[in-house]
Amino acid sequence: MKRYSVPADLHVVLVYGGQSAEHEVSLVSARNILDAIDLTRYKVTLVRIDHDGTWRQIATVNDINRQQLNLKADGEPVLLGPGKKLIPVKTPDRAVTADVVFPVLHGTNGEDGTIQGLLQMYGIPFVGAGVLGSAICMDKEVSKRLLRENGIPVPSYRVLYRDTVDFPSYDSIAQTLGKTFFVKPANTGSSVGISRVSSVVSCEAAIKKAFEFDDKVLVEEAIKGREIECAVLGYAPVEVSNCGEITTTHSFYSYEAKYEDEEATSLIIPAPMPDDVLESIQNMAGRVCRVLECGGMARVDFFLEDSGRLLVNEVNTIPGFTSVSMYPLLWEYSGRSRSEVVNILIRDALDAHLRRQELTRRR
Repeated sequence: MKRYSVPADLHVVLVYGGQSAEHEVSLVSARNILDAIDLTRYKVTLVRIDHDGTWRQIATVNDINRQQLNLKADGEPVLLGPGKKLIPVKTPDRAVTADVVFPVLHGTNGEDGTIQGLLQMYGIPFVGAGVLGSAICMDKEVSKRLLRENGIPVPSYRVLYRDTVDFPSYDSIAQTLGKTFFVKPANTGSSVGISRVSSVVSCEAAIKKAFEFDDKVLVEEAIKGREIECAVLGYAPVEVSNCGEITTTHSFYSYEAKYEDEEATSLIIPAPMPDDVLESIQNMAGRVCRVLECGGMARVDFFLEDSGRLLVNEVNTIPGFTSVSMYPLLWEYSGRSRSEVVNILIRDALDAHLRRQELTRRR
């Protein structure tokens, strides 16, 4: 692949917030990426997407104001325009060129291919997976179906749709998936809307809760095993980090366990395992990214059973970048600082954009 020649003072637009239930998590991730980015190499502008979809230019960042910046501050509404322009609505004569966008938008309208498609239409390079890979990985049912069809093991599951006339009973689900199972929206992250079910009452409540977040819901077997994660960087062939393990005192790795109860969860890096198991997980992570058409930045989550059987749980294409997030911590253990990871992500975004341009010109 050709390498993009990175110009001096490259303008990086960090887009965060968004309209999903993970808005607040996005703010924390954006703060950590802002702290890691090399301001001697890049000019950085902060743009927040509010809950109503308004894009607001918050600030242009420098070393003097970086620590004091309030990511929740008010800002002037902006629009994207031709020529890769970021255009203030009230002062359009102050438009600037967005050389690359770093989307830090977890969940709906950020991680599902929507903003990726918008940016691609405007010809703006962006960090992370492309339109197709983002959409596939966001939908847990589609991604599991593709993995299963390619011989990659995943937990057993059933799919429910909002317009289903009669939802299955707890007993009928338990006959095929076991007496304990999970109910989850097909298209959310950070464990939003997920419930652990072990009774008739909790089943009905869990299905109702999941449908608050999506029109499609997965009912998935509970796997008895270790939760293992690895980080992915770059495009095919991807670079895969060492592995980490998650343990929690909660019944599962819920939103509360991730972000609200600091003492509930432990991240073990590296995850203790024989070298051959580590190699198998890393190889499978690369294969998963190939099947699901994703790359650039991703976290691949696995279940490792006591028997040694490995199953893919899910792939997150804009993983959390908080102080307790696996993605940056795994790369730090693997020898790459947060600043270096951010540099690589920006460089790879430019390279991927160059490749898309070359392919387009050939048509």
